[in-house]
Amino acid sequence: MAAGGDRGGREEACGHESYRSPLASRYASPEMCFVFSDRYKFRTWRQLWLWLAEAEQTLGLPITDEQIQEMKSNLDNIDFKMAAEEEKRLRHDVMAHVHTFAHCCPKAAGIIHLGATSCYVGDNTDLIILRNAFDLLLPKLARAISRLADFAKERADLPTLGFTHFQPAQLTTVGKRCCLWIQDLCMDLQNLKRVRDDLRFRGVKGTTGTQASFLQLFEGDDQKVEQLDKMVTEKAGFKRAFIITGQTYTRKVDIEVLSVLASLGASVHKICTDIRLLANLKEMEEPFEKQQIGSSAMPYKRNPMRSERCCSLARHLMILVTDPLQTASVQWFERTLDDSANRRICLAEAFLTADTILNTLQNISEGLVVYPKVIERRIRQELPFMATENIIMAMVKAGGNRQDCHEKIRVLSQQAAAVVKQEGGDNDLIERIQADAYFSPIHSQLDHLLDPSTFTGRASQQVQRFLEEEVYPLLKPYESVMKVKAELCL
Repeated sequence: MAAGGDRGGREEACGHESYRSPLASRYASPEMCFVFSDRYKFRTWRQLWLWLAEAEQTLGLPITDEQIQEMKSNLDNIDFKMAAEEEKRLRHDVMAHVHTFAHCCPKAAGIIHLGATSCYVGDNTDLIILRNAFDLLLPKLARAISRLADFAKERADLPTLGFTHFQPAQLTTVGKRCCLWIQDLCMDLQNLKRVRDDLRFRGVKGTTGTQASFLQLFEGDDQKVEQLDKMVTEKAGFKRAFIITGQTYTRKVDIEVLSVLASLGASVHKICTDIRLLANLKEMEEPFEKQQIGSSAMPYKRNPMRSERCCSLARHLMILVTDPLQTASVQWFERTLDDSANRRICLAEAFLTADTILNTLQNISEGLVVYPKVIERRIRQELPFMATENIIMAMVKAGGNRQDCHEKIRVLSQQAAAVVKQEGGDNDLIERIQADAYFSPIHSQLDHLLDPSTFTGRASQQVQRFLEEEVYPLLKPYESVMKVKAELCL
């Protein structure tokens, strides 16, 4: 990825004659791309070298204020061309940047990276990036939940046909179905926040995690080594550091991180699959812009392309967790370098993919369109069969025989089903009941017995309680960012 977070800058740097990841060039937000950019990464390396030098100076090592100031003044003065040439020559990315930083800090050159190993900058930077990437995702997920909560509240009472096995089932409400989506996303919000807050700094540990180099620097002063680790950890904004590491922080952390992102991907895939199916039924649609084209061949098409994009990318997000699982399992002893190239890809791609699907999901949630008349028509087609038990009970209360009524309903139901399946007609079961004198004692009750709102149980009350007790309290910490609108890159 090119240095900096500007989309145009990335395109200009790469040109149009080499491969660019669509996640960066087409889908993810500029702010997420910047967090995983070279500029952010290598600037953080320099910041870590500065924090280390400041802490070492405070604890008594012979580092001057002039050297510290020189490092501060050159944090952003990164010569990427020189760094690339040095890495080509040295075949070592960290030492290439040590030399590049030292070139613009000649007075501080001798104390840069003092006592540290490559993972001091590499792993600690990764942990800072993971934390900051979570900080970008969390409010986006909260906003998507908030938009869906508004949708659910507004349509808490709107009856709709439920589906099990994608076959007609008992009625629910549009708002209650939306709460199924929200509940999964709330679990994801809690899980992302937990993993983010559980992140610990690698800290100042040395080549195999024993801190031997720092113990030598401080002439065996164990307390100063402890203080050094604590000071740098606090400067980086972490509350805790690992006590035990090998050369790297345990790669189990990467499993935890990508597991919760994969779980988020599963939630979004389910939600957007439901929306795609409802679009086919013409009951609900995602936003469709005035000049948007659904098909190059069929002008009438209104394809759910946003939901399809979410499903497509969510599949990618879900499989990325296999990378850190494999990596953690093959880290021999204190570390092997076969983690490095894999992690450069999977960690960035997971967050850029999650960022994209959350931007897109929020956009979908802000413009969902419901078609009540289509929903009502489908209910009318299926409700007569569902109402038969209520009709039997009403007949019994009016003095009828349960078994006789059951047989009458069975015969009329089969006749109505034949009209639907064999003739392609509408369900006329109620008309048949109205025309049958046997059912005359309850003819006046049929409208009430067929009122869809009497078939939705406690759905609307469940929506209200769920939003008030579980959703709104969870969203409260994100109130200040709720008004931000989603913007799709393409």
